[in-house]
Amino acid sequence: MSSVTTSIFLQVRLDSSRLPRKALLKLSGLTSIEHAMRALDAVEADHRMLVTTRDSQAALRPLADKAGWGIFVGSKDDVLERYILAARETGARRLVRATGDNPLVSAAMANAALRLSEESGADFAGYRDMPLGAGVEIVKVSSLEEAYTEAADPYEREHVSPFLYRRPERYRIVVPPAPDGFRAPDARITLDTPEDYEFLKNLFTELYTGSPLDLDVVIPYLVRSTVNAL
Repeated sequence: MSSVTTSIFLQVRLDSSRLPRKALLKLSGLTSIEHAMRALDAVEADHRMLVTTRDSQAALRPLADKAGWGIFVGSKDDVLERYILAARETGARRLVRATGDNPLVSAAMANAALRLSEESGADFAGYRDMPLGAGVEIVKVSSLEEAYTEAADPYEREHVSPFLYRRPERYRIVVPPAPDGFRAPDARITLDTPEDYEFLKNLFTELYTGSPLDLDVVIPYLVRSTVNAL
């Protein structure tokens, strides 16, 4: 493991307008957020924490406790503040930012992104061209502290990282294409709508055997699904 203290922050709240309480929807017997936590357990980190809001914590805390994850409760709308206060609590110098609507987040690519961040010295790192819902962001806390101090745009407060990647002249942004075998830029494996839920239920029914799924099995399924739909 790197000498840099790393925390995984899985951002989640339960009041989505398109698909309420989506993090608690079941996929092959586990909630979506449990699948995300189990996948991220394979990512190299010193701390793992759900970062959530006051009105969501009661339902999420038992799941975090069961998984051995911490939980941090912060601002509903100023998500950047929520991250910074949680980072100060864990003492992290680097964050793996994941979101709770992605039950198929890729542990393999998260670990690759951590290596990329360390080797490049990036302020913000990740991979592009993966299916929507597979990726994470790797962010230096020192850079995020600057964003917390300076960001005035509500979008930059809500979405955490835009202050950094909107300023490539100031911050080192490293986001190369994903390696062969991990690319499917037009595919969608996130959970945001009822249609997403139906698709993911079918995917888990066919593929899930009890261990977290990664892109080596998910992408071939996506290819087959696309071919069958033609």
